[in-house]
Amino acid sequence: MPEMMNAFVMPEVGKTAVTQKPVPEPGPEEAIVRTTAALICTSDVHTVKGALPVAAGVTLGHEAVGVVHALGSAVEGFTEGQRVAVNAVTPCFRCHYCQSGFTSQCGGPLGGYRYTAQMDGNMAEYFVVPAAQGDLAPIPDELSDEKAAYCCDMLSTGFLGAEHARIGLGETVAVFAQGPVGLCATIGANLLGAGRVIAVEARPERRELARRFGADDVVDFTAGDPVDQIMDLTGGESVDAAIEAFGFPQTFEACVRVTKAGWRVSNIGYHGENPEPLKLPLDAFGLGMADKSIHRTLPGRQHPDGAAVPATALRPGRSDPDDHPPLRLRRHRDGLHDDAGQVGPHRQAAHHVPVTPRTDQQEGLR
Repeated sequence: MPEMMNAFVMPEVGKTAVTQKPVPEPGPEEAIVRTTAALICTSDVHTVKGALPVAAGVTLGHEAVGVVHALGSAVEGFTEGQRVAVNAVTPCFRCHYCQSGFTSQCGGPLGGYRYTAQMDGNMAEYFVVPAAQGDLAPIPDELSDEKAAYCCDMLSTGFLGAEHARIGLGETVAVFAQGPVGLCATIGANLLGAGRVIAVEARPERRELARRFGADDVVDFTAGDPVDQIMDLTGGESVDAAIEAFGFPQTFEACVRVTKAGWRVSNIGYHGENPEPLKLPLDAFGLGMADKSIHRTLPGRQHPDGAAVPATALRPGRSDPDDHPPLRLRRHRDGLHDDAGQVGPHRQAAHHVPVTPRTDQQEGLR
């Protein structure tokens, strides 16, 4: 085992360098991985610019894969020489935050983001994996290291953004920005069962990718206010959830404006380097507040007696539902009907049940 290794570091704000550091030794619950592929994240660029205060000389990077070089005495289920990927967030899986499902907040706000922020990152020949039992992921033989590296942050962050949006089956979701992370959020929204995914993106190549990977509609924000365009697409009904994957106050405000009262906004964009403070006007803020007597309609469907919508969502690999007119349904007050006016077979399951507003006395018992 070599005693020294090369590491890509930030000596001071605005500067980077390659320097020599000792090869780390694993603690009981740690692993040492020999790096075979690593990516530079936009967060690394922000860090070098001074957006994130870090120690001078810290090793950069948090997107890397490699092979297990050494294992701590308490780590089981892995072997030296095994190909593994390590996520950008490396939680302990034990604290209250982790046990509640918020692993990125391990131990406190953003505590799961350890590489560079709390310890040396992994743009080095060897790096430490904390809590290795949970933070190591085997790489399938058929997947190359170069491809697996994209799962370490872009894919996992996009998926987590969709998960935190708590998307229900059939719901309508807006994803603002279709860069690598936003595109993965679009994929994640589909995997979670969204009935309609509306992507917001202006670049032609990204718009094409968004459609390829599951966006039903793509809104070009350079062609007009994206909120107005999404409201037109939904018949003024708004969306059930919005995912912010761009990192600008204006985008976050648009997410709040376009989401139904009481529903969800998931933020995975980076706002740290933007000098503008987040300012939400009262009406936008109010749209994000829960309503006492909220009436939840069937997910992803239109108002009663509204225009017909496909019973199947348009997804890659599936035929266009417009090719199957009998499958088009309308939602009426007494259930789902097809275009011929016949009651659908799932009338009772889809029957509209109004929610009775709570009384003040009931509110006090919540």
